[in-house]
Amino acid sequence: MKAKKLLMPICVSALVYLPGCAGIQVSGDVQAGRNALHTGRPHDAVNHFERAAEVDPAYKIPYRIPVGVLTYLGRAYYETGKDEEARKSLEKAVSLDKDDSLAHLYLGLTLLRTGDRDRGRKEIEGGLKNIHELLEYIGSDNIRGIFWDPARMIRADIEKTLASKLDDSQLTVAAMRIGSEFEEEIDKARRDESLSRGGGGDGSGN
Repeated sequence: MKAKKLLMPICVSALVYLPGCAGIQVSGDVQAGRNALHTGRPHDAVNHFERAAEVDPAYKIPYRIPVGVLTYLGRAYYETGKDEEARKSLEKAVSLDKDDSLAHLYLGLTLLRTGDRDRGRKEIEGGLKNIHELLEYIGSDNIRGIFWDPARMIRADIEKTLASKLDDSQLTVAAMRIGSEFEEEIDKARRDESLSRGGGGDGSGN
């Protein structure tokens, strides 16, 4: 009985602490996975994102533009040639958040590569349009918008891509380039915004 009484506070503390530990683990795995993608290591990224998605499939990075772990996992699967896994992950990401532009973009790339040409091109073009609209919306904020695509290079790239009659191969190259540019812009804008405030905050806009 005495042993049980001694264990109870420990167990209660553990129950309170474990959800926080899980959140830290997921956040760490997602960031490690993103770093792996940015440095050309998609196989490593898959391992990190799979672990994070198993714990919390609804997790999104806490930045001004939240991207879900399933979107990152789908991209990593796509870059490692696991098209069926990529499609399933990205379709689930879209079902959880229909406004996730990158999920639509990489779903389109996956569908295009697996032969579903019409739907693939539609998803890619829709994802590009959504990214453009999102950057326009954020840019309308005279205070925080200055950090996002300040030279309008991403938006110009999207406009040129959508206006051009690209074949499937050319569209794939352009979409992958823009997707990477946009995803990297999330970190760049977050960093620049934080620095403008003297390094305070996390740039999440929360």
